[in-house]
Amino acid sequence: MADDLARRADFMDGVWHEQDTTPSDIADALQELLKQRHDEDEGVAPARVLNLVVIADREWRGEILNRLERVGRYHPSRLILCAVERGRTTIDAIATLRMEGDPKPGELALYHEEVLLDVGEQHLPKMDTIVDPLVVSDLATVVWSPHKHDEAVDSLMRLAQVVLIDSEQEPDPATAAARATELEQLSYVVDLAWLRSTPWRERVAATFDPARLRRELGAISAVTVRHRPDSVVTGLLFCGWLASRLGWDPGHVVTHDGGLFGRCHGRRQDVEIKLDPDPTMTAPGLAGITIQTALGTEIDLNRGPGGLSARRRTKDGRESNWTVLGASRGEAGILGEGIRQALLRDPTYEPALEVAQAMLR
Repeated sequence: MADDLARRADFMDGVWHEQDTTPSDIADALQELLKQRHDEDEGVAPARVLNLVVIADREWRGEILNRLERVGRYHPSRLILCAVERGRTTIDAIATLRMEGDPKPGELALYHEEVLLDVGEQHLPKMDTIVDPLVVSDLATVVWSPHKHDEAVDSLMRLAQVVLIDSEQEPDPATAAARATELEQLSYVVDLAWLRSTPWRERVAATFDPARLRRELGAISAVTVRHRPDSVVTGLLFCGWLASRLGWDPGHVVTHDGGLFGRCHGRRQDVEIKLDPDPTMTAPGLAGITIQTALGTEIDLNRGPGGLSARRRTKDGRESNWTVLGASRGEAGILGEGIRQALLRDPTYEPALEVAQAMLR
């Protein structure tokens, strides 16, 4: 705990820390820090957008803080990071205020609040009683457990309006889809696996947007998705999005040639679905997509330097190539986008998830 305090001291405008403390003492300390800061300068105020509660393994706390540093303007108003340490029975805490930017004298300035907790595994079933006094009331509360502390997430459901998940972290896609569906019944879900497919969905939609190409949407006959070996769920969610938007009935996928193969039933013809793992892919997510139509058109999108490389070939052999610059946010931007999406509502994720789960049954 002392090391974390020293590491972040350069960024702090107010700090309180205590060992073997209680949630009520932490809440009182936060209020005192806020009062002191306001007494010092009435031109500063706490940011008030959302609470983010993170449940993470103790040894990865530094990495989680580094990831949150990179979300930029999407940083939560109040961060409550609960670091789980095996064998721990008491709660240690650091509460800090951190100024946003470098305001000039007389300018209104905002600051964020951080609460870093060291907790034990025994605290996970009652995490709601620890976090409840620490969240800012009347703000949306987002829960994120990057290390799959489902027991703590379940406990926090009475406080949370949004759950941030990454379905790619579950080795079994069917289990991942079932868990996401379970959480969907309790709160709004933001899935990082879904967000990794965003640039691909946007480009496919844009490709078929011209009126002369829209009729080919009903003629799609095959979809091949290339993905990192552990990003099966992202590929399935992309296929689920296509199926749900175009009215395909999902068929069951089976293992075939190291990947997954199945069929969806469209209004005019069946659509072959293939998910092929790409072992050369280093970043999570998709490597490429190929869409073929019964009219002879083939659309090919592939990850490339600076964006997506695109190719369209028609039945008569004509071919066009272009590059979609900056199409991907990159893995560094996925978490920030996830926090931003917590304040929005995407109506297309749930139908895509339903189709993906149906394909895995």
